[in-house]
This record gives sequence, structure tokens and C-alpha cells, in this order.
Amino acid sequence: MRGVRTAVNRVLLGLTGLLLLGTGGTVLLGGLDLPARWGLDLPSGWPWTGPDGVLLTAADRTRFTGRGWWWPAVIAALAVLAALLLWWLLAQLRRRRLGTVLVDSGDGTGATVRGRALEEALAAEAEAVPGVDRAGVVLTGRRTAPRLRALLRLAPHADPGTVLRRLSEGAVAHARTSAGLDELPAEVRLRAVRHRAERVS
Repeated sequence: MRGVRTAVNRVLLGLTGLLLLGTGGTVLLGGLDLPARWGLDLPSGWPWTGPDGVLLTAADRTRFTGRGWWWPAVIAALAVLAALLLWWLLAQLRRRRLGTVLVDSGDGTGATVRGRALEEALAAEAEAVPGVDRAGVVLTGRRTAPRLRALLRLAPHADPGTVLRRLSEGAVAHARTSAGLDELPAEVRLRAVRHRAERVS
């Protein structure tokens, strides 16, 4: 699935780049009056053949402006296009979870382990650390070089420094060793669990 998404992204980027390159080249060709300077014979319907050329004539631009449906349709189409582009941009910026992690099995071929299973094991071991109320773990990066992102919700009495040290020496070190990784970069965010104030009598 991830390979299909990557292929689709590359195709869309390639087509968008070709479209922009072709449009820019056509505008540049006409704006600098290169057909006349170089003696090029362009097709009869070619846009922007000279510095004064336009893509759409005044009649074409104003054909539907007097009709009531025109401007709402234009605004709706632009809004949909902007929403699609924003969604696609956010999808590219979002870090994707790893489906599998390549484990060094010692035989030269390696083995794979499900990313979700490794995340659950890391979260369970992190929650066993004293002072950690809940833990959420996500693996990103490449399957040969994973990266760890964790969100730890700390109990009111927890010491953040101690929690981070035990997490590094425990869950992260165990995952790195079991997967045969040279390193496992980790980004940890800490949040305190909200609790009601206790009444003292």
C-alpha cells in the first residue's frame, strides 16, 4: 500500500512539473517573441505566439460572466481544488508509520517484524516504568533505520529525568538490541496527567 502511494505521489509530481514546465516554456516563447526571432513555424492554434498574444480572447473570458451560475461555480471549483491541494500537502508532510521493521537475524538475509507489534511491546514496557501512567509509541522512518516517537503521560509524583533514563536504558535499549539496530533515535514527549486537587482537613 505504501509503495502504491509513493508511486502515485511521484506520478502526480511528475505530471504537475511537466504541466508547469510546458506552460512556462510556452509563455516564455511568446513573451520573448522567439518564434519571430528564430523563424519558427508554429501551429495555427498555438497560444502566445507573440508578446501581445493572449490565451483567451475577451469574448471567451466574458462568455458566461453574465449568467447567475457562473461565479458560484467558479468559487466552488476553486474551493474544492484548494481543499484537495491542502489535503495532499498535509498527507506528504505527515510522518507515516512503519508497517515492518527489518531485524538482523544473523544469517545475512534478515527477518521482518510487524511495526505495530513492536510499537505495542515498546508501549507496554514504557508503561511498566514507575511514574508512567500511559504510553503511546509510533515508529517512523525506514524499515532498516526506524525512528521512535513516544508520548508519555506521567503520574503527578513522577520525576521526568528518571523516567527518561529508565525508558532509554529499558524499552528503547531492548528494542534496539532485539532488532539488531546500531541506533534507534527516539523523540519523547512528556505530559502530566490531570488530577483533582485533594481536600485536606
